[in-house]
Amino acid sequence: MDANPITEFDESRSLELLATESLGRLVTVTGGRADIFPVNYAVSPEGKLYFRTAEGTKLAGITVHPDVVFQVDHIRGGDAWSIVIRGQARRLDGFEEINQAEELNLKPWIPTLKYNFVEITPERISGRGFTFGEEPERYTGY
Repeated sequence: MDANPITEFDESRSLELLATESLGRLVTVTGGRADIFPVNYAVSPEGKLYFRTAEGTKLAGITVHPDVVFQVDHIRGGDAWSIVIRGQARRLDGFEEINQAEELNLKPWIPTLKYNFVEITPERISGRGFTFGEEPERYTGY
């Protein structure tokens, strides 16, 4: 059998890959129910994630329960990777921190007004790479 088709990434490699993409999925939990939202994001040099949002379910969710999960996947040819971040989200309030977030050039993808900047501080980062291929022959035991 060939080399393991799954590669574990360290935190540094995971953040490096995360910075090459701009669309991820945010998972929040409110009232015991999980919600998932596609969001465009940016990564700061310090390894924090930022996105913008309007008032609504996403913002209410992180205000009540700031524990979030964020996932980004990438597929190209016969390879793929997936990065999962567990962390704390918070709406930015201070003028200086909002200005710093704006320097990341984070713009809404759709023509809507999104005045709120949200920062995710990672607590745990896991990343895995995958090499696609055919399922191995199954042992029948006969």
